[in-house]
Amino acid sequence: MKILLIFFTFYLISGAVKDIDVTGYSGGSVLVDSEKLWFSDYKYVAKLPGWNIIINDTKHDKWINEGRFTLFQNNEGKLMIYIRELIQHDAGRYAIDVFHNQRIYMSLNVEEDSCCKVSKKVMVNIGETAAFSCEYSQSHINDPKIIFKEEKDSIETIYSTWKKEGRISISNDKHKNIFSVRITAVTPDDGGVYLCGVWINRPLYSYSIITAVHLHIINKLATYRVSGYSGGGLMIKCEHPQYKTKPKYICKESDGCSERKNPGVQDEWMENGDVSLYDDTRAGVLMVFFRELKAADAGTYRCGVNVSHYTESFTELQLNVKHDAKYPMDVAKTAYLGEEVNITCQIPEKHKVHFCKEDDNHICQNISSSKVTQMNGSSERNEERVFTVIISNVSVRDAGVYWCGAETRDTYLTFISLNTKIQLNII
Repeated sequence: MKILLIFFTFYLISGAVKDIDVTGYSGGSVLVDSEKLWFSDYKYVAKLPGWNIIINDTKHDKWINEGRFTLFQNNEGKLMIYIRELIQHDAGRYAIDVFHNQRIYMSLNVEEDSCCKVSKKVMVNIGETAAFSCEYSQSHINDPKIIFKEEKDSIETIYSTWKKEGRISISNDKHKNIFSVRITAVTPDDGGVYLCGVWINRPLYSYSIITAVHLHIINKLATYRVSGYSGGGLMIKCEHPQYKTKPKYICKESDGCSERKNPGVQDEWMENGDVSLYDDTRAGVLMVFFRELKAADAGTYRCGVNVSHYTESFTELQLNVKHDAKYPMDVAKTAYLGEEVNITCQIPEKHKVHFCKEDDNHICQNISSSKVTQMNGSSERNEERVFTVIISNVSVRDAGVYWCGAETRDTYLTFISLNTKIQLNII
């Protein structure tokens, strides 16, 4: 959303009633400086002529919000009036009580202008330079440019002709009515909403915000190549140990990450479409299980964590789905109660062996039992090796579906390609 912000400063006799004329744009916002100090008295806003109450606050907070209307104290101790997402119905006259008998009357005019309805989303990696541009109308071509940032409980100037910050710079193209903003060496704290504006030098000071920019800071930890077999299973474990309780997700980057899949709950397996997810808050790991890989699953994924609303950290996965007539293998085994059963599998030689059993939700879970022994054999071919799993003293509970496959582990990621399915029947 493009925001128009009008910032007025008035020099009137202390205690006199102020009458302010403000112009904003439909779809935009206005920010007005009352030029009065913020006192711990009640705050009151009503729309005339019916005196419809919008804000009637006695809590004395420094940020009072009711719907699209906000009163707050800026870093200079001034009382600010902020109205967001303007509509034509907002036009009219307002009464604002700020301290004892001090009252401000504000007349708000809402106009239509195509320049003031644009919102931008910018994503940049930590340490890189964020760049975005802001359009302004021809009438503001010679007005000084200014940048605000929305803070938790305030909106503050971070760059202007009279207040410059080392990592922020502005360049103005008067031929295109665009000024460009650059923020170098971005950090997670730089994430948030920025408001591009022009300072209109009139008898009454005013600031016009013309573009809202949502700056998202991303931290790509690493890129990994992951592969599995069409029809087989794939378990992915993304590690974020420093953000154990933060919500985690996986999304397909080649689809624009339009659908972010997450468990919705923590420490519990949940189905989401054709995958199952588990957000392990004890280890800080997101587990993603593809039950049956398809060609359409191939692509680039982000396996990440939302550190904050405007900051995320993720591992990039490049998933290749291989088609091989040999894999996945289907094996049927039958064993008698109390006997021993041997299960033989082949995996790529360089990988660690993984053996698991499907639970009731068809998720292949690790097996930790004294009855199960893995025996690694010699290589049949240069690229593969055979290993044998022995289950001793089998019982009825041992019946079910088992998988074996190859496990690959790295700093931020573990993935397990399941290539052999074993149906064990007990008689």
